[in-house]
Amino acid sequence: MNMQEAADRADAMLDATLGAIVPEVQWDHRTNTARGCDLTRRRAVTTIISEERRGSFLGLVERHWKKSGFRITSVNPSQEMPALFATSPDGFQLALKIGYKGQAFFDVITPCVEPSEVAEPISKPNGPTHPPGRIPTPHVRSDFWSATTPAPSASG
Repeated sequence: MNMQEAADRADAMLDATLGAIVPEVQWDHRTNTARGCDLTRRRAVTTIISEERRGSFLGLVERHWKKSGFRITSVNPSQEMPALFATSPDGFQLALKIGYKGQAFFDVITPCVEPSEVAEPISKPNGPTHPPGRIPTPHVRSDFWSATTPAPSASG
């Protein structure tokens, strides 16, 4: 596998993860990096995910990753800045981190692969695009994800 093929695989993982989030959230590409023999693809969520809904958000992503065959390698249960980390069977490392102002960030780091040129992602953000490094903090309201009441349980 070369770096472009690995980038395509990482983008597909990010597309599938964001596609599994219902109701959908708005997102944009973050700065992607390539170094040596690996690369990182990144996305930032611009939808407001309230503190009360963060657990549901992380749980939804965790269930999707497990269903996709990824192994959860670590969970940071921090109330303020929780995070979830996983690894795919072929060595890709996935991360979901909740950062400043509750912004969700997704990263996929590829395993070491054959060096090659790497194009920008072809996936189109589902909202406004921003210059690299200039993605605003969450500002898009969602009736579900931005609500300040806990999410209804799946069993209730």
